[in-house]
Amino acid sequence: MGQGKNNTKEKKWEQITEEERYKIEGWIETKQKAAGIAKLLNKHPRTIKREIAMGSVTQRDSELREKQVYKADYAQMIHDKRARNKGRNYKIGNDHALARHIEQKIGEQHYSPDAVIGEIKAKGLEFKVSLCTKTVYNMIDGGFFLNITNKDLPVKRDGKKRKYQKIHKVALNNRTGKSITERPEVIDSREEGGHWEGDLVVGATKPCLLVMTERKGRKERIFKIPNKQQESVAEVFDELEREMKEDFRLVFKSFTFDNGSEFLNWERLERSVLNESEKRTIVYYAHPYSSWERGSNENANRLIRRFIPKGADIAAFSDDDIKRIEHWINNYPRRILNYYSANDFYDQAA
Repeated sequence: MGQGKNNTKEKKWEQITEEERYKIEGWIETKQKAAGIAKLLNKHPRTIKREIAMGSVTQRDSELREKQVYKADYAQMIHDKRARNKGRNYKIGNDHALARHIEQKIGEQHYSPDAVIGEIKAKGLEFKVSLCTKTVYNMIDGGFFLNITNKDLPVKRDGKKRKYQKIHKVALNNRTGKSITERPEVIDSREEGGHWEGDLVVGATKPCLLVMTERKGRKERIFKIPNKQQESVAEVFDELEREMKEDFRLVFKSFTFDNGSEFLNWERLERSVLNESEKRTIVYYAHPYSSWERGSNENANRLIRRFIPKGADIAAFSDDDIKRIEHWINNYPRRILNYYSANDFYDQAA
């Protein structure tokens, strides 16, 4: 090859034309693969795969068997419709590495678009172009990506902040436990680590999850327990203390629970299993109907629901499955942590 043809610059991204669409249809009819069509049109294989996915329709053969068939006229119609509905072209252009990264994070690792973009900026990952969260949502809505759709996204929230009112009502089933109003300012302000919020995530049968969320760094601990009984919760505390010994008091300085019956035996939870004359932690209780007072815990529960939907049978998930979910949450970029994960936060603090 002569020097005049030795060009290392990538070809500028161009949209597929109507004429090229009919060529694609013809080549597909002759059993040509996407990679071969890409070479013939001097396009990236991902571009051709995305085009084929966009322009495919369902047809039935003589035996009423369904199959997907690419049709150039249908693909052109979809293209024209999208062109009318969108503003300027997406700036991602031919940055296929960024497209693959977004598809992997959302489609395989269950990230939200905001977490993907935030992590890219926080960790200084380098791509040809930069995108904002809204652009990624628009691209997904517009069918830009080959391997992800809106079905791969967490449920979108409306962005409106709920108005919270302080509750002064006393929980009639819990008159002896320490109220959240007795919690020191150092816990309320999240200045000090080691203070946790706790809750249960329940399923279709008795087994459930005891979920602990650290208030400062959002570290997550998840334990599968056989039922919602007080003793099942206390046994997790006992096992942790036996394993961690004196470190338990440093890591788990306090807990804030709701007033569910499974958490009401505060004396049992606070009492050390290694030395019954000593306390291992302090337990506080939120006001009734005030889940927002354990907001970090509630947010973590929503992340768990990406893997274990409401109504699912938790008994069907092994301990390894639960630990994988815990690991995912602790490595998930969090906006509240400037798009670092809980593990990143603790690594930096170490």
